[in-house]
Amino acid sequence: MKQAKGKSSNSLRIIAGKWRSRKLSFPDLEGLRPTADRVRETLFNWLQERIVRADCLDLFAGSGACGIEALSRGARHVTFVDVSPVAIGAIRSNLGLLQAADFELVCKDSLTWIPTTRQAGGPCFDIAFIDPPFASSLLGRAAMALERSGLLRQEALIYMESAQEIATTQVPANWRLSKSKRAGTVYYYLYQRHDPESDSQ
Repeated sequence: MKQAKGKSSNSLRIIAGKWRSRKLSFPDLEGLRPTADRVRETLFNWLQERIVRADCLDLFAGSGACGIEALSRGARHVTFVDVSPVAIGAIRSNLGLLQAADFELVCKDSLTWIPTTRQAGGPCFDIAFIDPPFASSLLGRAAMALERSGLLRQEALIYMESAQEIATTQVPANWRLSKSKRAGTVYYYLYQRHDPESDSQ
C-alpha cells in the first residue's frame, strides 16, 4: 500500500515476546505494507505451537514485521529477503536497535534468490511468510518457486497474504489449507506443506 506523500516514516509495534510493545520505524516506500497488528496477532496465535526454535523465511520482507515478530517470540533464525536496499537497511537498523541475533539479511529479488540459494547449500525452513506487494502478481509464482526449491521442510507452515481470495491454482497441490481469515480488504492464510509423494499415493 502506498503511503501518504510527505510522510517520511511510519511505525509498527511488536505484539508479543521479548520485545513486546517496542515500536519500530520503517521507510516510506511504495508497496511497503507491514502486516497489520491484528492480523499479525492472529497469525502468531496460529503459529504459537511452532514458532519457538523455528527457522523462518520472511520473503518480500518489506518492513520485516513478520520476521522480527518471529524473533521476538523465540524463533531460532530468520532470513529476511527483499529487493530494496532501503528496506533491508531499515530492517538491519531495527534489528540493531533490538540487539537481535540469529538472522540473515538478503538484498535480492525473491524469485531470483529462491532457486539459487538451495543450490548453494542454503538453509531449510520450518515457517515461511509470503507477503509481496498487493499490486504485484508475485504471490502464486513465489509459492510455486518455493515448493520446487527444496527450501521447505516436510511439515513446513506457509503464511500468505493478499488483497483478494487466493485461488487454489496459486498454491502447490501438496499445501493443505490450515487456517484462513479476512480483515477488511486483507485475506490471509496458513498452509501446511505435505510430502508430494504421499499425496500421490
